[in-house]
Amino acid sequence: MAKASETGATARPKSGPKGSAKGSLGNRFAMWRARRAAPVTGFASQPEPRTIGLYSRGKQLMSGNFMASGHLIAAPDRPIWEVAAANSEFEQEAHGFGWLDDLAAVGDQAAKARAQDWLWQWIALYGKGQGPGWTPDLTGRRLIRWINHGFFVLTTRDKAQSDAYYNSLSAQVVFLSWRWPHAAPGLPRFEALTGLISAGLALTGLKSRVAPAVTALALECDNEIDALGGISTRNPEELLEVFTLLTWAERALAEAGLVAPRALLQAQERIAPTLRALRHADGGLARFHGGGRGTEGRLDQALSSAGIKPTVLGAHSFGMGFARLAGGRTTLVVDTKAPPDAKAGLYAHASTTAMELTSGRRPLVVNCGTGTPFGPEWHKAGRATASHSTLSIDGYSSSRLGAGAQGDILVDRAQVHDLHQSTLHEGQHLSLAHNGWSATHGLLHRRDLTLSIDGRKLSGAEFLGPTTQAEQDRFEQLLSHGKLQGIAFSVRFHLHPDVDSRLDMGGNAVSMALKSGEIWVFRHDGRLKLSLDTSVYLEKGRLKPRGSKQIVLSGRAHELETLVGWTLAKAQDTPLAIRDLDRDDLHASL
Repeated sequence: MAKASETGATARPKSGPKGSAKGSLGNRFAMWRARRAAPVTGFASQPEPRTIGLYSRGKQLMSGNFMASGHLIAAPDRPIWEVAAANSEFEQEAHGFGWLDDLAAVGDQAAKARAQDWLWQWIALYGKGQGPGWTPDLTGRRLIRWINHGFFVLTTRDKAQSDAYYNSLSAQVVFLSWRWPHAAPGLPRFEALTGLISAGLALTGLKSRVAPAVTALALECDNEIDALGGISTRNPEELLEVFTLLTWAERALAEAGLVAPRALLQAQERIAPTLRALRHADGGLARFHGGGRGTEGRLDQALSSAGIKPTVLGAHSFGMGFARLAGGRTTLVVDTKAPPDAKAGLYAHASTTAMELTSGRRPLVVNCGTGTPFGPEWHKAGRATASHSTLSIDGYSSSRLGAGAQGDILVDRAQVHDLHQSTLHEGQHLSLAHNGWSATHGLLHRRDLTLSIDGRKLSGAEFLGPTTQAEQDRFEQLLSHGKLQGIAFSVRFHLHPDVDSRLDMGGNAVSMALKSGEIWVFRHDGRLKLSLDTSVYLEKGRLKPRGSKQIVLSGRAHELETLVGWTLAKAQDTPLAIRDLDRDDLHASL
């Protein structure tokens, strides 16, 4: 795991949601006007819940345990709104009503009563436009949950309470029809527009608000989804969220007897193969640029709901800047592009050339993940190159952090050169290089990876050295200042916490046992020092980072060409008598 200083930043990232928090006075005035609109009287059609909650998280809420920015707040006798007021980030999440999915997943009478109490408390406390929940993206997110679970929360409520619910819904829809343009482009605006479309179609008397939102959503699809089905943040989990929202909007239109615009359907068709390319063999997403593996079942549900048949990206497509190599039961996903910049880079990582490898249902080599849920220092540390499974120069990330208008962004970004993917007799091959240390150290990093056809062996080679005269001059200058001791670097392979690893063969190899019964062995060419060090696995939904291990090859570059070779090979398969079905990390826990 990297130290926070290794990204080269001096300022902490700003906290808060990814959506726009601007225009609060405008939002309140718009809500004041919206409350004067004629209220709806009920649902035009029976809504079907589409959001997936976690039963375990719902049980935690029922026990009064709240997760707030990596901190556990035990408040069994307090409503969520009293807890939310103590933490600004949690307050934003609470107003999006994602917790309603989790209580609905529990589904018993106690959970229903808790959901009803909190919802009508929200109407009393914030329904007139007060509080932080009146940004367009949070309003859209909230509307989707209220519509999805309408019958769940309305059961046993009296007429006065039902009227308050419908009055609030209609005011929020009118508010959103005016304020959605103030949502930031990307996921926040997709949330706002999808919420507006879903609610406008589900409720009586609001259908006239839908057509402009559909037109706007089609325009956003053209503007925000690129030709290869990617988004500017390069966050796989965020891409899944966008895709899911588009499937919900398309489904809502179809159920209302309307045809979705071609731009929306084409965006889905572009995104689906990219998501499939970013999916590991275990069904989870590759974890890059602030994204996690995704809620269990969310990816498969979204792909199934869209009904888009699988297609294969071309060998040189590199959807959203990632390459996928697959063989047998093994998948490998590699970051093959510079990190996003500007606003899209607020959560980006210095992960160029980093890899993740999964065998069957078991992640083996991972990246540390996003530290955002655990506070600003973890957020910064998780973005460093040393927190990823690739080569890093000690103390320097391949892209460095600098202050931006809305927070820290990556500047001096590593640019990729000579990117090639091909199929060889030995298997699938990927070669790429980046110049992230050209200006600072006069060094270029090249990585070559070959995954065998049966997926049982991954061979890698790392090259570090100058490739131009200017780089050579810079490198030799640093050598002279360092008394020819060389530039310290490391090649890291972060292991999933469930991997049982140990040094083997007199310290010349690392054996890794998966819970499936598979055994993998890491070997190297002996040019560097091999060690098995501590690491962390940053996982959303947990109270604190999970301890793990990392394989580290460390040495110094003091020649014009430093070359390191290594292999990762399967030495033992899963025993035939074992069905590898259960995964401990699929269940949220504290």
